[in-house]
Amino acid sequence: MRKEIIETLVRSRILRIRQKDSEKIKSLINSAKINAQIAKNIALTENSATLIFREIYESIRQLGDAKWGLFGYEPSNHEISLDILKETDIKEKVKLNFLDRFKRIRHDANYEGFRVLISQAKEIIDFWDKCGEEIIKTLSRDLK
Repeated sequence: MRKEIIETLVRSRILRIRQKDSEKIKSLINSAKINAQIAKNIALTENSATLIFREIYESIRQLGDAKWGLFGYEPSNHEISLDILKETDIKEKVKLNFLDRFKRIRHDANYEGFRVLISQAKEIIDFWDKCGEEIIKTLSRDLK
């Protein structure tokens, strides 16, 4: 992300400057990995789709927080956590464009009471399977 944008985000308190905390970054990555795996192990039904979607979304958000942590920042909202992931260089980079849609689905589920569809839960599971592990590898490499 361009320096000018980051400076604006800091001034508007969307990002907070923090000392790089390698242990926190490792913890975020590990938590994301474990929670996504547990969510994926839950039988996907109409009743479980919302829970599965939200947990995998949260894992993706944690990866974004970890990436910001690598740069010495802490985000104050989900949008900025997901935005930084869009800059990750992975094979399925085009799938990073789904992050805004996932954010809207999660918002509607959490704040409007909408139920996530099975197809939407499958979509975020597919995203995790195709992108999550590669993002984790990239973050872990950058941490070293």
